[in-house]
Amino acid sequence: VQLVESGGGLVQAGGSLRVSCAASGLTIGSYTMGWFRRAPGKEREFVAVWYWSGDSTYYADSVKGRFTISRDNARNTVYLQMNALKPEDTAVYYCAATSRARPNAAAEFPFWGQGTQVTVSS
Repeated sequence: VQLVESGGGLVQAGGSLRVSCAASGLTIGSYTMGWFRRAPGKEREFVAVWYWSGDSTYYADSVKGRFTISRDNARNTVYLQMNALKPEDTAVYYCAATSRARPNAAAEFPFWGQGTQVTVSS
């Protein structure tokens, strides 16, 4: 299994960015796909998740209404659209996958990408 993130970069506060996660070795339609982030000097935190069971999504309060997780099954790719970005969104963003229907923690995701840097300037 391989997850490869891309699309990170530098953006001004209030701007938008879309990061992608291309998967191989698994079919994203049969996996719960999550996005996490780690800011400098901070613990990794949950951002968003797409549950394969029920085809539903869930977001951290800090990004709700600004970020959207989506997927393209034909491309086997998951996206995170980030709007109204804030300097506090600056972090390395990681894609993760699990076969669990309703994971409750990052530790329940066995597959991780290498991350992509998102930097939001004020």
